[in-house]
Amino acid sequence: RIIYIEMKFTGKVILGVLVISAAVSCKSQFDALLSSNDVDAKYKAAFELFNKGKYQKAASLFESMSVLTDGTERDDTVQYYWGLSNYRFKDYVTAEANFTRFVTNFPRSPFAENARFLRIDCLYRSTYRYELDQTPTKVAIAAIAEYQKDYGTQSHATECAAMLDDLNERLDRKAYESARLYFNMEDYKAARVAFRNTLKDNADNIYREDILYYIAKSSYKYAQLSVHSKQKERYLTFIDDYLNFVGEIPQSKYSRELKTLYARAQKALGRNTSDEEIAGTDKSFAKERKTAEKADKQQKQKK
Repeated sequence: RIIYIEMKFTGKVILGVLVISAAVSCKSQFDALLSSNDVDAKYKAAFELFNKGKYQKAASLFESMSVLTDGTERDDTVQYYWGLSNYRFKDYVTAEANFTRFVTNFPRSPFAENARFLRIDCLYRSTYRYELDQTPTKVAIAAIAEYQKDYGTQSHATECAAMLDDLNERLDRKAYESARLYFNMEDYKAARVAFRNTLKDNADNIYREDILYYIAKSSYKYAQLSVHSKQKERYLTFIDDYLNFVGEIPQSKYSRELKTLYARAQKALGRNTSDEEIAGTDKSFAKERKTAEKADKQQKQKK
């Protein structure tokens, strides 16, 4: 029994040694190939690794081969697959650098259009959520616009449109939320200026209805909190903002609240209003908005 146990243990040790030896051997072979100047062997091995999904190793081989194939007929193929290997390995920063260099050096290559799109995809994947710096977002948008200009509605049109919608939504929300910070801090004068500047920068902001609401609400709050001698002028500013809102959006989730604020402003200016017109609380208005948003969402889902 003791001999059997010893033989079994020895067998496991030998097997472990063989596995380690094989791994070391494979690594040694790859390292040797990596430092080799045999272009044909490297070219064949790189594509074998790529086709097996071993993208990191394939990228290393294509990179080491790029100097050897520089200026040859294989040059653009090696450069393209170097980038594609990094892209498949999800190293989007390195892949973007690869594709940028590729489209600069090989603008007429058969791989050029796809390289440009993959570069865009790398840029898109490297962008941040709306709360963070949006410089990468603007770079990606510019790259998509340039691609669409050169290739129109040929390939990848759907993907480009989807990316643009997402990226523009981030910029719109960033601008909207930045302005809303002033409102939440109860700096209503600054909030109104910030919201107006948001629309000045982009009149088609997807949060336009909300922004117009906050412009009017900010001017009302500012007037309400002002000293008596300043209130008339500031309530009149609110009335202008209110009329601008209802002129553009007659039916809105904000309509009843703004109509009530309008009636209260009229009363503050000494004009006749009924108790019913000025009734309502922020809590009740928020509840009504929530109900309206839910109904709107359900309607869109049906479509």
